[in-house]
Amino acid sequence: MPHHPDNAHPSKDQRLVRELSISEVAFGGAGVGRAEGKVIFVPFTVDQEIVDVRLDTIRRSYSLGQVEAIRQSSPHRITAPCPYFQTCGGCDYQHIAYGHQLAVKQNQIEQALRRIAKLSDCDVRPIKPSPKPFGYRNRISVHSDGQNTGFFQKGSRNVVDITNCLLASETVNAKLRAFRPARPAAGAHATLRENEEITTFSQTNDEVAEFLIEFIQSHVKGPVLVDGYCGSGFFSHRLAALVEKVIGIDWSQPAIRQAQQTATANETYLCGELSEFLDQVLVAENPNTVIVDPSATGLSKEVIATLVNRVPPNLIYVSCNPATFARDLQSLADRFRIQEIQPFDMFPQTAEIEVVGVLERI
Repeated sequence: MPHHPDNAHPSKDQRLVRELSISEVAFGGAGVGRAEGKVIFVPFTVDQEIVDVRLDTIRRSYSLGQVEAIRQSSPHRITAPCPYFQTCGGCDYQHIAYGHQLAVKQNQIEQALRRIAKLSDCDVRPIKPSPKPFGYRNRISVHSDGQNTGFFQKGSRNVVDITNCLLASETVNAKLRAFRPARPAAGAHATLRENEEITTFSQTNDEVAEFLIEFIQSHVKGPVLVDGYCGSGFFSHRLAALVEKVIGIDWSQPAIRQAQQTATANETYLCGELSEFLDQVLVAENPNTVIVDPSATGLSKEVIATLVNRVPPNLIYVSCNPATFARDLQSLADRFRIQEIQPFDMFPQTAEIEVVGVLERI
């Protein structure tokens, strides 16, 4: 959903839009309607709904609003099971049946590839569902304001008091129940994990993470692998047995230290920005496969330029943002062809999407 400034508030006579038809759900979670030639984004709506909308923000090309009334409910709408839904900022899709959540995310990826990457004939494999639509999270981060302990309210830094999170595993919820009586000080936050030995970034959904690693394993080629944005070595450790040499690169010193502590003899880790190391590693090691797993901002211009100038035979791009993924695929299109695109539902009930592109040198 687009960012909007706080000073763009409509006047009273502009605020109500009646019988707005919702045609799709955009990446970020808001339903999309159109009135008088302008796009209107409406959170917590579903395609095939007709709603009355109270506008919060009016911009030149789009508006943002909240549902006043549902005139016609989507066949995919369900009652959200969580009492905190629409207040807590964690979930976006609990009002949508899980099978349709998958269809929504599939469509969002395909739309991004068509509109941004200009790939009219790109075949996206069906999204891999999560075996657990709820109870899948192996960690949560909670905050305190001195009285409440829980998650931030949607769109604010106010803390919603949470006693049980439906996305978290029972082990994590037990730790939340044990943590709450401590009455953490205002401003305090804590990450509650199933495995307390993990202190850096790790995948949140164990079952889908296993699907992800199995998919990537099947596409690794050759004796030398470079793992860009490797973190604490999630991919590197699992893939090391398939190759003669793995070089992991990440900017986080704690993550690199943890990766080194559990590394096998054929794993090497470099601490620094990928843009600083990638060119020299491609020249020195001549890797057969490069994995990149950037943040939601996607690949930097420097990393794109290096990949275009020193084209590795195989590139596996793991993304959490269809828009930047599509943008980067377009930037790489002259030097790589797409073999396969596979989405994974790593985060059910939320607007987040994990997608992997397998590319080969042209």
